[in-house]
Amino acid sequence: MEEIRLPGLVCPMPVLRAKKAIAKIAFGEKLAVWSTDPHSLPDLAEFCRQTGHHLLEQSESEDEDGHWFVSVIERREPQN
Repeated sequence: MEEIRLPGLVCPMPVLRAKKAIAKIAFGEKLAVWSTDPHSLPDLAEFCRQTGHHLLEQSESEDEDGHWFVSVIERREPQN
C-alpha cells in the first residue's frame, strides 16, 4: 500500500495530492492518505464518489507526529 502524509495542508491540497498520488499507482492498488485536516475525510469521500475510486476506510489515528485523519482508497479499474 502506498502512503502519503500531508501535515498542515488544508483543503483543497489533500485531495489534489491524493489525486496526483493515485494516478501513479496500478489499478487495484491502495493509497493511504494521512492528513491533519479533519475536513479531508469528507473531501476525500467526495473525491472517490466523483471519480469512481473505492473508499475502503476512514479513521483517526495518533502517533508521535500528532493526530491524523486517514483515508484508504483503492484505485478503480479503467472503464471501457
